[in-house]
Parts: sequence; C-alpha cells; structure tokens
Amino acid sequence: MTEGTRFKVYCSQCREKVELPAGEFRLALGASKERTFYSFTCPACGAVVRKIAGEKIVAALTEAGVHTMRLLPVDG
Repeated sequence: MTEGTRFKVYCSQCREKVELPAGEFRLALGASKERTFYSFTCPACGAVVRKIAGEKIVAALTEAGVHTMRLLPVDG
C-alpha cells in the first residue's frame, strides 16, 4: 500500500467530509459499472458507506493498494 495515501470523502449518512487513509477503504469490482463500488466506515457517525466507483476512482484506489475483491456475476 502506498504509504500515507489519504482520500477525502463525504459520508452519505451524516454528511461529514472526512479524510481517510487508503487502508480504511474496500473496493468491489463487479461485472458492470453499476456493481463496482467502494466502501468505508465513517469515523464521525460509524455508518458503513458504499458508493459507486467510476474508472478514475477504481484506478486511484487500486494504485494506493486498497484491498480489492471481484464480485461474481449474478446468473439470471
């Protein structure tokens, strides 16, 4: 993980703007853009926040060494 990399994000629950180290994030890569997201726990209110991750966010989080998991496609 890139030492000292931090990201500024907004909590969708309490609306606080927080800055977190890369290690506080999780990244899930889905089969589509709509199923690719990152998540973190807000230090201000404790809510688990999940947000859609576009290509630039995926690239930045991956470069910073954020733990990434691949989601299996949903059979339907």
